[in-house]
Amino acid sequence: MSRIAAAAGAGVDYIQLREKDLSVRHLEELATEAVASVRANSPHTRILINQNADIALACDADGVHLPGRSLPASEVRALWMRVSPRMPVIAVSSHRVDEVRYAEAHGADFVVLAPIFEKPGTELPGLGIDALRIACRGPEPPNNTEAVPKSGFPVFALGGVNEKNAAECLRAGAAGVAGIRLFQQGNLSDTVRRLRELESQ
Repeated sequence: MSRIAAAAGAGVDYIQLREKDLSVRHLEELATEAVASVRANSPHTRILINQNADIALACDADGVHLPGRSLPASEVRALWMRVSPRMPVIAVSSHRVDEVRYAEAHGADFVVLAPIFEKPGTELPGLGIDALRIACRGPEPPNNTEAVPKSGFPVFALGGVNEKNAAECLRAGAAGVAGIRLFQQGNLSDTVRRLRELESQ
């Protein structure tokens, strides 16, 4: 929990609570504690609960992060709004460009596209910067029309992203970068500051 507090205090935009092996009761307890930690350390950081909209609602989280093969974001938003007046943040995991398009069409707030780079210790190939660039560009325009450089739909790069290659992701059009190890190692405030400097270049 101390790392969540540190991430919020450092100015991380979004924190995803992703605990697949906990019981519903234990996940709700952890989520409630995590939400309180974020609220105590940042007025801006948003905390999303992985997949479980009911737990996100119960613990007053800001929204949910949906797996790529979950319900469409539009359906989850509609279900959420039936029981809460608060507009949720809905993020979606994507592993292909067409999944990015699908999430955008169904009203997701942003997607996390992964893996961009091959992750050390795995055999999962990275999608590469070109795929990220295409995902950030938006749908291909009709023939004989000028291409729009960016769709405006936020795509975050995940998977093997570090401080050295983050700039490459941002130049490709990513709205930002996501990570686990990236934010678990070293001084979080310094990491976030350096990433913010890359965003402003």
